[in-house]
Amino acid sequence: MIKSMTGFGRCEVSDKERRFTIEMKGVNHRYLDVNIRMPKKLNFFETAIRSLMKQSILRGKVDLFITYEDLSESQVSLKYNESLAGEYLTYLNQMEERFSLENDVRVSTLSRYPEVFTMEERTLDEEEIWNVLKQALDGAVGRFVETRILEGENLKKDILLKLDGMLKLVAFIEERTPEILTQYREKLEGKVKELLGDAQMEESRIAAEVVLFADKICTDEEVVRLRSHIIHMKETLQSDESGIGRKLDFIAQEMNREANTILSKANDLKVSNVGIDLKTEIEKVREQIQNIE
Repeated sequence: MIKSMTGFGRCEVSDKERRFTIEMKGVNHRYLDVNIRMPKKLNFFETAIRSLMKQSILRGKVDLFITYEDLSESQVSLKYNESLAGEYLTYLNQMEERFSLENDVRVSTLSRYPEVFTMEERTLDEEEIWNVLKQALDGAVGRFVETRILEGENLKKDILLKLDGMLKLVAFIEERTPEILTQYREKLEGKVKELLGDAQMEESRIAAEVVLFADKICTDEEVVRLRSHIIHMKETLQSDESGIGRKLDFIAQEMNREANTILSKANDLKVSNVGIDLKTEIEKVREQIQNIE
């Protein structure tokens, strides 16, 4: 299955006490690079989040945004420090006796002393939070992968179309080579007659010259290898393999190498033009492959 590295996914999940909203987007990258933005209180789950994402995503730069809302009515709790209040009162009584002062301390006064009453955030239940967070992650990753698959199918169709066109160009080069040799032989014989007049040149010498020229421009091996690479890429695209982006890129490099050799050996304008067309199409394919996971 072909997957693009470009994708987007969003999911929102909530229960009675919390709501998670997750958005993720991805672009192409040589490796898997996940950037997570979430509230600090959720940092504990970072390793689990990365592990979950690696199960479905092999390559790409992925930005993950997690929004957390606490919907509970009691997000904080009030704590009363009885022992500290007792110490305050003890020392106040001592001050009354020592300095002969009136002790006007009331409950409302004592309650305002530092640390007698404190507000504490409610302890988070990690298991409950993870259950809701995982649902949201699964939903966002699922939609993210769906968009990647859809884009991957579009890339696959486009690349296969280009590969079919390249096979036609390769076939033209194969068919053109015998014509080039025939034309060279005729041109050589014409020049010999022009130079020697009625004198005859040995047929074997003309044949030898044609053989040398044929060897110089021969691209049979390159054409065979290029066709093999094109067919291999088509088969890979149509297979059930996952994570084939690197493999396709390697095949495209080999295709480009053969096209360069064909172009360097070309001694014919038509073959040169077709060689340039081949390189152009290969480069287009390589650009598309950069987006495949």
